[in-house]
Amino acid sequence: MTRKERAALACEELEKLYPDVECSLVYDKPYELMFATRLAAQCTDARVNIVTETLFKKYPTLEAFAGADLAELEQEVKPCGFYHTKAKSLKEMAAQLIERFGGEVPQTMEELLSLPGVGRKTANLILGDVYGKPAVVTDTHCIRITGRIGLTDNKEPAKVEKDLVKLLPPETSNHFCHQTVQFGRDICKARKPDCGNCSLSYFCRYYAKNSK
Repeated sequence: MTRKERAALACEELEKLYPDVECSLVYDKPYELMFATRLAAQCTDARVNIVTETLFKKYPTLEAFAGADLAELEQEVKPCGFYHTKAKSLKEMAAQLIERFGGEVPQTMEELLSLPGVGRKTANLILGDVYGKPAVVTDTHCIRITGRIGLTDNKEPAKVEKDLVKLLPPETSNHFCHQTVQFGRDICKARKPDCGNCSLSYFCRYYAKNSK
C-alpha cells in the first residue's frame, strides 16, 4: 500500500469518527487564537481555555495587551507555564500587530513567522482556521499518529508537514490535523494506544508490527 493510499484511508476513517471536530482552543478574534496557541506551548488546551476566559476579558483589545504591565500579565498567564517568556511574547505580538499590520492578523506564512513567538504550527493554525487556507498543523498528536499509520518516517514538525502536504487534499488538510488531535486523545494515545477499538488498525503500520 502506498502512502497516498494510506492517507486516503486515514482521511476517510477519521471523517467518519470526527466530521465536525474543530480547534479546541476557545477564541472570538483572530489574534486571540494566536495568543491562545502561544500559551498552549507545553500546556494543555483545557488549561489555556481556563486562563484565556479571564485574560481576554481583562485585556479586551490589542492595545490593552500592548500596554499591559508585564509583571501583571505574567501572573495572569502563569498557570500555562513559561510565563515570563509567554507574557513577553503576547505584549510584543500585540504591539507588532498594531504597528506593522494595522491591528489585523496577517494572512501569509512569511508575515506570520515574522511575529515574535509565532512558529509554523501557530502560523498554519491561523491560516487554516481563521482564513480557510490549506494548512498542516503538526502538533504532537499529528506527528505521532501519522508516523504510526505510515504517512511519514520523520519526527521533526517541519519535515512531517512537508511529507503530509504531499499526501493530503489541500482543502481538507487543516481539518485532518484537528481530527488527529481528537483521535490521539481518544484512541491513539502516546503510551497506550487502544488498538483494539481503532478503526484505522487494518492499514496501520504500528498495529501490523505490534499485533504479532
